[in-house]
Amino acid sequence: MAVSRRQSARPQLDDTSKAIVEQLQQDGRRPYASIGKAVGLSEAAVRQRVQKLIESGAVQIVAVADPQQIGFARQLMIGINIEGDLESAASALAEIPELVYVVLTAGSFDILAEAVVVDDEHLLELINERIRKLAGVRRTETFMYLKLKKQTYNWGIA
Repeated sequence: MAVSRRQSARPQLDDTSKAIVEQLQQDGRRPYASIGKAVGLSEAAVRQRVQKLIESGAVQIVAVADPQQIGFARQLMIGINIEGDLESAASALAEIPELVYVVLTAGSFDILAEAVVVDDEHLLELINERIRKLAGVRRTETFMYLKLKKQTYNWGIA
């Protein structure tokens, strides 16, 4: 019996699109004309390609803020064990604004969620009143960040 694999909906990027993404990773505000010179395209062609990359979901162009500098004193990861459907639990967790990253995992936890909160009282309310009261949440474990040593968004283009 043959095993079928689900086809990935992931867009296939050619070398030029990958080069554009690398340019944007270095500086998301880099002018299209500058990117065009670096990758051998016109400004208009770069603009079109960037728009297609954004529309396909291959890239997002956003400002990355330092949570502590904008009033969030705590960053943390929460390991969550779920009883029942992981997808529905993850969807419910993804609706919580303080959770900035929600991922289903294999290992000790079913879901990992990264959070940013203003203070310890905010953290207690988040965990006790909103996360632990969700249907299917069996257990949580919180990992408070003491010091961020590295955070990048410029991984290589495969």
